Parts: sequence; structure tokens; C-alpha cells
Amino acid sequence: MALLTVQDLSLGYDGHTIVEGLNFTVNAGDYLCIIGENGSGKTTLMKTLLGLKEAIKGQIEIGDGLKRNEIGYLPQQTIVQKDFPASVREIVLSGCQSRCGLRPFYSKEEKKLAEDNMKRMGIEALAKRCYRDLSGGQQQRVLLARALCATRKILLLDEPVSGLDPKVTAEMYSLIANLNKEGIAIIMISHDIAAAVRYASHILHIGTSVFYGTRDAYLESEVGMFFMKQQEGGEA
Repeated sequence: MALLTVQDLSLGYDGHTIVEGLNFTVNAGDYLCIIGENGSGKTTLMKTLLGLKEAIKGQIEIGDGLKRNEIGYLPQQTIVQKDFPASVREIVLSGCQSRCGLRPFYSKEEKKLAEDNMKRMGIEALAKRCYRDLSGGQQQRVLLARALCATRKILLLDEPVSGLDPKVTAEMYSLIANLNKEGIAIIMISHDIAAAVRYASHILHIGTSVFYGTRDAYLESEVGMFFMKQQEGGEA
């Protein structure tokens, strides 16, 4: 059974539709990259999947035992968030909040989960460091560990390598790929089409035209070939 099923979804704001007719599914172990032009509705789609925005039309069904508060989310960082004055351990632990219910404290199991995910991301030595003193790559690892505390099934990542240098970008892509190999479904917004077709099992391209299918089908499609040529031309 699919973790997420999206049917005839239309998105927008203030009554203005920016994308319509979205249909796709995400199963356990899928790696879906959402790509497209700026302003095409990629972040709006992700916020709608999370229940942070309402769709204009259509349905989003959650299945396979997944609950909406069990979706891990790594949003795009703002300048204010990058300067957040909390310790790494505090930020990673905050990913367990959805598990706490009305409890005003974290359980031993939740504290262990945070420790395990810091180790998973290679940041256990940074546990007592202040988040705002970390490099961009370290901060993204912290936020990824935080997102993992919320889920065992699916991660939604909005431009997780934005602003990172090439070496750190490669490391982040490798971390995400390893999580996917462990069975966690990935939905990632990316401007990097080359990385999308390298790592993704499926592509959702939204914009003037909409494409959803496997990576190989995307590479053979008109929209896929057009945008790959555009990217190659930009790199030349």
C-alpha cells in the first residue's frame, strides 16, 4: 500500500491556481525528486502534503500505517533559523515533539532516539555545541537528524543542499541516498536536475507541463530531454 497517494491535486494561493492535475504515488523505499521552474509550486506542494496549506482541489491519501505527524520534514532554512541559539541535542530532540502528546518532557526512548540519529548523521560529538556556531553542512545534518526523530518511513526535504559547497553537497546527497537504501521513502525538492536523475527512482516535474514517472521514463520524455539539454548548456 502506498504511503502517499495524490489525486487530481490543484495548488495555489489567494484563489490563484499555480499548478493543477497532479497525480502521483509514493511507496516505501521510493526516492521522488520534485523539480521544475521557480514559482511552479514545488514548496507549495510540499507544504500541502504536510497539511500546512490547503489544496484548491483534489485529494491526498495517507496509507501503509503512516500518520501525518510521522512525516519527517527538513524545510528551507531562513537567516533567522540559522542563528537559532540552542544546542544541537536540543534541536534534534525537538523532532520527537509529535511523539510526546501532552507530556511536557521527553522519555528515555525519545532521548535514545535523538542520540541514535545524531550518531547516524555523524554529529554526536557536536551534541553540546550551539547550533548557530556550526557550518552550513553541520546545520543540515542536525536538521536531518531532527527530521529522522519524527519518522521511520518518509522524509520530505526542501532544497537540502541549498547554499552548500560541492564537497558538502556530495556528502549530503550520500547521506540521503543511504537513508533511502535503509527503506525510508524520500521526497526531495531540487533545482539540481543532474542530481535528481542520478539519485531518484521517480521524478515529478511541475511547471508549464507536468510529468510524473520513473527516472528512465523522464529521461526519455520531451520535457526531460529539454531540461537536461538546458542544464548541459548552462554548464558549458
